[in-house]
Amino acid sequence: MSVIKGVLIDLSGTIHIDKKVIPGAIEAIQRLKASKIPFRFATNTTKVSSKQLVDKLNALGFDVEEKEVFTSLSACRDMIKAKQLRPYLIMEDEAMEEFEGIETTNPNAVVVGLAPSKFNYEKLNEAFRLLSSNPETHLIAVHKARYFADKDEKLSMGPGGFVQGILAPSDLPDKCIELTFFKLVALEFAAGVTASTVGKPTTNFFRLALEQIDMKNTPQQVAIIGDDVSNDLGGGAEELGLHRYLVQTGKYRPEDSCKSQDLKVFKSVVEAIDHIIAQYSAADRFCQF
Repeated sequence: MSVIKGVLIDLSGTIHIDKKVIPGAIEAIQRLKASKIPFRFATNTTKVSSKQLVDKLNALGFDVEEKEVFTSLSACRDMIKAKQLRPYLIMEDEAMEEFEGIETTNPNAVVVGLAPSKFNYEKLNEAFRLLSSNPETHLIAVHKARYFADKDEKLSMGPGGFVQGILAPSDLPDKCIELTFFKLVALEFAAGVTASTVGKPTTNFFRLALEQIDMKNTPQQVAIIGDDVSNDLGGGAEELGLHRYLVQTGKYRPEDSCKSQDLKVFKSVVEAIDHIIAQYSAADRFCQF
């Protein structure tokens, strides 16, 4: 079995839930840093900018630098710049900081993040009109998570349901000329387009995260720790051969443990990190003989 030489760690539900730190997580991250094992926090958090996210983590007691955090929001920003897109952003105000300096007039793309206060008829109808009026308009989901662990420790709906969530005019009576907002059935379906996804669990997101810890060519020596068996540990994580560590916190449900034979299940991020450090230290001692 290959030794873990790099770690990607999810945030929400894994090291904290809103303003509650997972017990022992702060100290576990400190031990990981002391071990010199390269790591990144790899997160689909899209409600705030990367800078605000780091400030939030440090306010909780973590000692985090901005370079240690790789978000789906920053990956989205980089893609928009590379493709020279002008996005119509459905984002919380706090997340808009990530897109400062990017041209947004005359949009040729619709970008959807986790924005509870923006998921209303007006915003989604405007997005539909942009998509349906020009087939060249891109639909981009920062990620498609179906749900997340909210501050009350219950599950709340993620952006995936809104990206795939409105009825098309072609499915309405002929006399209906406006988009009808009905139980949020699908933006993709409404406009007849397929959204590009930039966050977890896409293969490209994981490749970019691996580049940041200089492990792009050896993904089989990297572990991803998360509470979401699909969006943290599925897709690209499985395709690239990362070690997938599921923690029993956040959105974890008992049935998740049975969804893949290759998962390792830990009580929390603390147990997962200590397992990695112990394995790494043992291999290092062996190499010294």
